[in-house]
Amino acid sequence: MLRKSYSILLLLLSATTVWAQTVPSPKEHFRFNIGDDYQLANYTQTAAYFQQLAASDRTALVDIGMTEEGRHQYMMIVSAPENIKALQQYKDISQRLARAEGLTDESARQLAATGKAVVWIDGGLHATETVGTHQLIETMYQLVTRTDPETMRILQNDIILLTHANPDGQELVSDWYMRTTDPKKRAMNIPRLYEKYVGHDNNRDFYMMNMKESQNISRQLFVEWIPQIMYNHHQRGPAGSVLAGPPYRDPFNHIYDPLLVTSIDAVGAAMNNRLNVENKPGYTQRNGSTFSTWWNGGLRTTPYFHNMIGLLTEIIGGPTPETIPLVPERLIPNGATPNPVVPQEWHFRQSIDYSVSLNYAVLDYAARYRTELLFNIYKMGKNAIARGSADHWTFYPRYIDSVRMAYKADKKTDSLKERETGGSEFSFGREDTIASKYYAQIFNNPAYRDARAYIIPADQQDFPTAVKFINALSRSGIAIHKATAPFTVAGKQYPAGSYVVKTAQAFRPHVLDMFEPQDHPNDFQYAGGPPIRPYDAAGWTLAFQMGVQFDRILTAVEGPLTQLPYGQIESPLPARLPVAKKGYLVDAAVNNAFIAINDLLKAGVKVSRTSDGTFYVPTGTKATAILTKAAAELGIRVQAATQMPAQLKSISPLRIGIWNTYGGSIPAGWLSWLMEQYHYSYNMLYSQEVDKGNLRKKYDLLIFVNGAIPDTGKAKRADSKLPKPEELSEEFRPWLGRITKDTSIPQLKQFLQAGGKIVTIGNSTNLAYHLKLPVENALMEPDKKGELKPLPGTKYYIPGSLLTAALDTTAPENWGMRARNDVYFDRSPVFRLTPASAGMGIRKLIWFADAAPLHSGWAWGQHYLKDGVVAFSAPIGTGTLYAFSTDIMFRGQSHSTFKLLFNQLYK
Repeated sequence: MLRKSYSILLLLLSATTVWAQTVPSPKEHFRFNIGDDYQLANYTQTAAYFQQLAASDRTALVDIGMTEEGRHQYMMIVSAPENIKALQQYKDISQRLARAEGLTDESARQLAATGKAVVWIDGGLHATETVGTHQLIETMYQLVTRTDPETMRILQNDIILLTHANPDGQELVSDWYMRTTDPKKRAMNIPRLYEKYVGHDNNRDFYMMNMKESQNISRQLFVEWIPQIMYNHHQRGPAGSVLAGPPYRDPFNHIYDPLLVTSIDAVGAAMNNRLNVENKPGYTQRNGSTFSTWWNGGLRTTPYFHNMIGLLTEIIGGPTPETIPLVPERLIPNGATPNPVVPQEWHFRQSIDYSVSLNYAVLDYAARYRTELLFNIYKMGKNAIARGSADHWTFYPRYIDSVRMAYKADKKTDSLKERETGGSEFSFGREDTIASKYYAQIFNNPAYRDARAYIIPADQQDFPTAVKFINALSRSGIAIHKATAPFTVAGKQYPAGSYVVKTAQAFRPHVLDMFEPQDHPNDFQYAGGPPIRPYDAAGWTLAFQMGVQFDRILTAVEGPLTQLPYGQIESPLPARLPVAKKGYLVDAAVNNAFIAINDLLKAGVKVSRTSDGTFYVPTGTKATAILTKAAAELGIRVQAATQMPAQLKSISPLRIGIWNTYGGSIPAGWLSWLMEQYHYSYNMLYSQEVDKGNLRKKYDLLIFVNGAIPDTGKAKRADSKLPKPEELSEEFRPWLGRITKDTSIPQLKQFLQAGGKIVTIGNSTNLAYHLKLPVENALMEPDKKGELKPLPGTKYYIPGSLLTAALDTTAPENWGMRARNDVYFDRSPVFRLTPASAGMGIRKLIWFADAAPLHSGWAWGQHYLKDGVVAFSAPIGTGTLYAFSTDIMFRGQSHSTFKLLFNQLYK
């Protein structure tokens, strides 16, 4: 019997070897080895290679959707042939364990014993980080052709989802790099963003999922496969290292299951260990890099909120050889970098080899701990369901601060007595203990409980935007219930069509994160020292950003509710157009209204606005047809006007220019996407066109996003990475250049004086200083010499967070807005209007009325914001400057502030 089994094994290995010999190697297909210096494959070549690998019985090639530029986005599934034949079975097991619904520990262990570890490995999200796509190709080839015991064990126990994250970007970057005949002159200085709209921010889109690629990827991660481990390849490693990887530095988000944090540590140890076994130094972790596990929204971080072990490595290398620089402090072995790398020349293939080793480390770990990984994701899901089914308190820093404050309020001893009776330096930490009753005061207090559910009423003013919020949750695999009839909770009645999101579900951390304020801890390099910048945003609560009205419910919610299928996309509740003899009234508080208005204007229909900003549309065949469609498809509730309103102001479209630059501006890309979603027409405007002048002949309104207008100081050095004009074709030469103080600003001033309108966003509000308007920087204080200086980080620091601001709702610029609204604030400019501003007609639009405006995130020294202005309008000649220092269109997420832009886009 043993001899027969051995013969069968030899036969299988022989067949596998024969097949492997027929698979073209990367060298045979691409005409170079993956990792050869000065060589890159484009996506057309790569997709063709995927098709060839798809002939293997170890693979299944899946088209997960179309990209923004219309390419097919592929995911290659690799596993043992018998697993490939049973993919649906293993997908079902993965889903059931991840969602943890209706399972006991015993049944979960049985499923875990039957299932396969599902591991996601991607590449190419950031297309100029070329190691990512090329390690993906090499890893596929090795997994499909190798027959060593480790590979065979991996294939037997793992299902590997190898996913191309950005096909469009690979095509652009590789073609651009390879266009130069002389290999040593090849460069990455691409002319535009490597994702059609958002470039690098395609890794900031994974809880909103605006981009098609994000939607494709998220469906596989959060709805279809729900892998236990996902590995996101990036560049680049910190100077003096080869790569940064897990485990990561603090803080981690407080709503994670602790099992997630320790699991990241475990896989990170396996990755680091493998490199050390293979004599591959230079791995740095924890405080050796800037990467943390606090933020949601990245391809690697959003999975954390779904109980997945998310891995990120940032490695050096590329097709052009480079040198690892000397960073003396990195040569001292420590917990962050136990095996330092010495300065040396570095080649592309070395980075590929490191990446394949890291992939194998993860896959080997998954194969060895298959049942543990499958059970653990169930366990985290079960824990989440339990927490959402009972009273639960999360240890947020603000609650811990409340414990300290309660203790201090009751303390009777003075500071001297406290020092006399406190612990000594040898008391092993007991000197900081306080009575446990203070814990009970906070964590038995019902006011501090986590929510059991969130109800989104269908009768709120901008319900279509609330539906977009629901769709973002659904794309992320969240369980959502919808009311089939009116129901009552806590004495309040909700209409049919309302949504209920319960927290008793496996992905509870993501639910909390989308509804609750983030509470980032005060994080400084040392006591009294400078702040440590968060990896990305500190606060982002999506419901706040989108202006969604919801009720936070502390008890179980029951009623006529039906659960939507996972991943289902909802449409706004259709409305019927009323019969109107005179005209129609369209509410400007509803974002989708602007889509309908733009469609009306493009059709030649007359549109006006009333004194409060409501749109008025006279009856007519075209108007009726467009508004009927908008009511049905966009959920716009249109009212019939019984008479023509008084004080109507006719509106018409503007000729709009959006500033952009060579290489592509990410904020400009987001803006262009937003304009297209809401049916605005626009042209891209580059600095050379500004400098030529006569802007008024072509444009009515110009938009300068964050990063466009320089400050008033000395001119910055030209970017040495930009190509010279003679190195570019005629198509791209006009894109070179920057807005300058001496040449560009006078042209913008002339444009304004001639009746043009300019909208500035973020630090492009610097234009107000260039124009010498009577406004000042509100974040200054006198130093010891009495000279005004910017507030230091030890006193004031507000990274990306949501702050609540006051608005003048009578101003036409703010029509449709609430009197208090959250704004996305990221070290944004804050102004003080001088007494002379009133005489010039400058109008304050948005300001901080409170000394503590923080709603979500981190704000150190926020009292300095009191009365600070973050938006104003200023007449200049016959034109107008609009200054919005906060990001009113932040990554296509801040729907509640979109109207601050839209209102300015009409004549």
